[in-house]
Amino acid sequence: MAYRELIKNFETIRAYMRQFYVYGFKSREEYGMKSPRSYDNERRRIESWLGDYLSFRRDGGGKNVYLSVDSRRTSRNPLYKAFGAKSFTDKDITLHFYLMDLLAEGESMTAKELMDAMEDRYLSAFRRPVSLDESTVRKKLREYEALGLLDTRKEGRSILYRRTDHPAVSLTSWADALSFFSEEAPLGVIGSFLLDRLEQPPSCFRFKHHYILHALDSEILCALLAAIQAHRRVTLVLKNFQAHRETRRTFCPLKLYASTQTGRQYVMGFSSFSSPPLFFRIDSIHRVLTEEEEGRFSDYEALWSRTCPHLWGVSAAGWPRLESIEMTLRLGPGEEYLFRRLVREKRNGSVVRLDPFTCQFTARVYDASEMLPWLRTFLGHIVDLRCSNPSVTALFQRDLEEMETMYKGDLHAL
Repeated sequence: MAYRELIKNFETIRAYMRQFYVYGFKSREEYGMKSPRSYDNERRRIESWLGDYLSFRRDGGGKNVYLSVDSRRTSRNPLYKAFGAKSFTDKDITLHFYLMDLLAEGESMTAKELMDAMEDRYLSAFRRPVSLDESTVRKKLREYEALGLLDTRKEGRSILYRRTDHPAVSLTSWADALSFFSEEAPLGVIGSFLLDRLEQPPSCFRFKHHYILHALDSEILCALLAAIQAHRRVTLVLKNFQAHRETRRTFCPLKLYASTQTGRQYVMGFSSFSSPPLFFRIDSIHRVLTEEEEGRFSDYEALWSRTCPHLWGVSAAGWPRLESIEMTLRLGPGEEYLFRRLVREKRNGSVVRLDPFTCQFTARVYDASEMLPWLRTFLGHIVDLRCSNPSVTALFQRDLEEMETMYKGDLHAL
């Protein structure tokens, strides 16, 4: 065929792009998601979109393909290019130009009139024209109507189609806002598409921590936001790429969480009133299946409002019991910045000043062990650490002992 692109499942592209970006050390034989031929097809497709960012290296295992994006030199997330592609055949693209040309002058025509006009104006000029039946044309017209490319109106029993009139909108004054939105918002793909309409998109923003992989989760996020807005339950098809298996979980989604430290995104909700809140990483969701409307959505929201004040991150392992944690810090001369940092990062905890050189942090959370990575950043200043869950302080103590053994430094266990 003269031209053909068959993208049967965007989830396959999403998986390969993530693997190339995160696991660029893998060779062709190590992916195992599909056959080697499928790997080659997807690699070529991604290379056509991201040729400037796709590289490879060779080692003993063979040729390893990887994506490399330097945030210092890249102002726009290149992964959005994947959403600009669409599956099509030679018949699709031929029919597209025929329809757009016939309706270019504001004409309104029925499907039958369009078929006759194509036969007279285009198909008759070819010795072996593309075969187009009325059913194919009607399907394409309905598709374009759903996409907003065509408007319809009814006259008697006939349906007339015409090209959609889009009002002229100046995006120039919105350029900077769109540039920031496209890189930072969960559904930044919308801003990226609008920026493509500008002759010279702005490049005024650079990001020290640029989490670009969330772009590949846009379709999943959109489906979840639509379900939340419609107060519907969903079934998540979760994919474990390492174990190569799928699981399904049905629950009522309520909120989206995004980590400013790792860039990871989560959806939170409840499966029942007697179960703890559930968190699922967006990048592990393969599909979102919308279920029936949740009649007690407002009750779930009330449950979340009671639960949220005691969530440190995305774990509620001890739910519904709360764990109390108390940390006392000693501040030396010139270390007032540590107190300001503690106040800034305390989240749902509280901070009190005991004396000019001592302060205390307290919190009541469902899972105090989730706080350990943050608590460790205050090593050298902690004079006392207590928790109602003994395993938390025991783990903290064990980590200190292992660090002392490993580095043989001046680390004193509490």
